[in-house]
Amino acid sequence: MSAVTPTDVLFTEPQWQTVAEIQLCVPAASGGSWLVTTQTPFHPVSHIWPDHPADRGEVMVDGTSYKVVGCYTGAVELETKALYVDAYIPVKRNEPGWVFVVVHHIEHELALSAGTEVELKVDQAYQQALSRAHSGGHLSSLALNKVLHHDFWRKDASRKDEMGHYDFHSYAQTESRVSEDCSTDTYRLGKTLRKRGLNSADLIEQLDAVVAHRVNQQLEIWRQQGTVVTMHREGKALTDSRYWQCELEDCLVEIPCGGTHINSLAEYGKLEVEFQLVSDQELIMLTKTSA
Repeated sequence: MSAVTPTDVLFTEPQWQTVAEIQLCVPAASGGSWLVTTQTPFHPVSHIWPDHPADRGEVMVDGTSYKVVGCYTGAVELETKALYVDAYIPVKRNEPGWVFVVVHHIEHELALSAGTEVELKVDQAYQQALSRAHSGGHLSSLALNKVLHHDFWRKDASRKDEMGHYDFHSYAQTESRVSEDCSTDTYRLGKTLRKRGLNSADLIEQLDAVVAHRVNQQLEIWRQQGTVVTMHREGKALTDSRYWQCELEDCLVEIPCGGTHINSLAEYGKLEVEFQLVSDQELIMLTKTSA
């Protein structure tokens, strides 16, 4: 039997279908089958930071379409070819004797031998809605940092973002979630942040009239510029580092990110935020997008 190799991932480029060979086809723990292929355009949900949902789509086998009901990160022990999926992965990436793969969950029980050719088709509209939201989340966090930097910090904060602004987003973020055309960031406005220099009381008082207004002004300026977005990757494997890149205000912003993204800010018909103040300790930023 041929050795299992890391899945080549294609979702860093606008490619929504491909032909690939089966590497593994094994019964799934919850029923149906887990398929591991040589390459895939499907983005799997991360087992470490599951903020970006898995892609949807189908696998074509000998003219028959099978719905992909889940797509996960998996790890294969090379000596035994045992497949571990999602939360059951027992090793970190780059562990000797292991490879990381994309696992497509099919509801049907299939018996496909290694080397069988299949066609993988991603739901393009769904992936693009997630991509707009994920890139939008990066842009809104940068815009929020910029707005707060000038008027809401009383002393120099040691941590800066890629544009040189005090990194409120990095300091305060406790959770992020990506959904169709919406990115949700949750921030904690605690004592530690105030000690670092944030005037959180002023932020709360001026949240809608000043902060939201200025963030949306900045986002609209960037949206109209239609700048190219690229995904720089250090290799084809799922575990190779990937970076979101976009030139904003003569600064090439580079953010480590494993999600899917737009190719240009010109893809946005709408890019704006709204805030929800849960309490004086918790703030939610919703980034809403559309084509």
